Amino acid sequence: VQLVESGGGLVQPGGSLTLSCAASGGIFGLYAMGWYRQAPGKQRELVAAITGGFGGGRATYIESVKGRFNISRDNAKRMVYLQMNSLESEDTAVYYCRVENNPWWGQGTQVTVSS
Repeated sequence: VQLVESGGGLVQPGGSLTLSCAASGGIFGLYAMGWYRQAPGKQRELVAAITGGFGGGRATYIESVKGRFNISRDNAKRMVYLQMNSLESEDTAVYYCRVENNPWWGQGTQVTVSS
C-alpha cells in the first residue's frame, strides 16, 4: 500500500486547511485509517482515526482537536481527508496518514499555523 498526503501549507491562526491522503494498493475500504502529526522535538501522535470495513466510518479524535478537526473517507476514491478548522499554532506539525496497525505511512505534509 502506498499513501500520498497533500494539502498542507501555511495558514493564519483561526484558519482552515483540508489534508488529503490518496491510497493505492490493498483493499482500502477494509482498512482503518489514521492521521498522525509530529511537531519539532515531539513524538508522533495519533490525531484522528476512522474505522474501515462493513459499517465503518466511525471516527475518534484526540481531545485537543475535538470539535475542530473532522476525519472522513471516500472508499470509491480511495481517499481519506482531515478537515482542520480553527487552527492554532500548536497544530503546527508534519501530518502523516497511515493504515492503522500496519507499517504503511505516507511521506507527510507540513502544516504551519502562524501569523
